[in-house]
Amino acid sequence: MRISAKVDYAVRAAVELAAAEDEEPIKGDVIAEAQGIPLKFLENILGELKHVGIVKSRRGAQGGYWLAKPANEVSLGDIVRAVEGPLASVRGEGPEDLEYKGGAAPLQRVWIALRANLRAVMDEVTLADVVADELPAQVRELSEPAEAWSPR
Repeated sequence: MRISAKVDYAVRAAVELAAAEDEEPIKGDVIAEAQGIPLKFLENILGELKHVGIVKSRRGAQGGYWLAKPANEVSLGDIVRAVEGPLASVRGEGPEDLEYKGGAAPLQRVWIALRANLRAVMDEVTLADVVADELPAQVRELSEPAEAWSPR
C-alpha cells in the first residue's frame, strides 16, 4: 500500500486537531506551519474532512478548525476513506467484485485478506491513540519485529 501525501497530510492535520481538542479552534495556517503542510493543499483536505463530518470550521477572527467528534471516535481508516476512498481497491474496484479465471482465481482472496488486514490496523487506531502514543497492542506487535522496518 502506498500512503499518498494527501493521506499523510490529512492524518497529521487531524492529529493536530485531536491534540488541541479542548482548546479554541485552530487556524489552518497554524496547522500548516506545525506539520509542514502547504496551506492551500491543507485547506482542501480540511474541506474534505469537513464534508464527511470529521472536522468542523468557523470563519472569522475567532475561527478555525476543530474535530466534529471526540478523537477516540475517529479512526485513521475514517480519514483515509474521507480523502481517498476505500482502503483497498484493485483498479478502482472492491476486491469482492473481481472475478479471476484459471490459476489467478485465488488472487481475489489475497486482495480481500489484504483489505481485512488494512482494516485491522487502520480502523483500530484512533486519533486519541496517536495523540496519547498508546497504539493498540496488535499494532505495536506488528511494528516491533526488525523485518517490519525493512524497506522491501
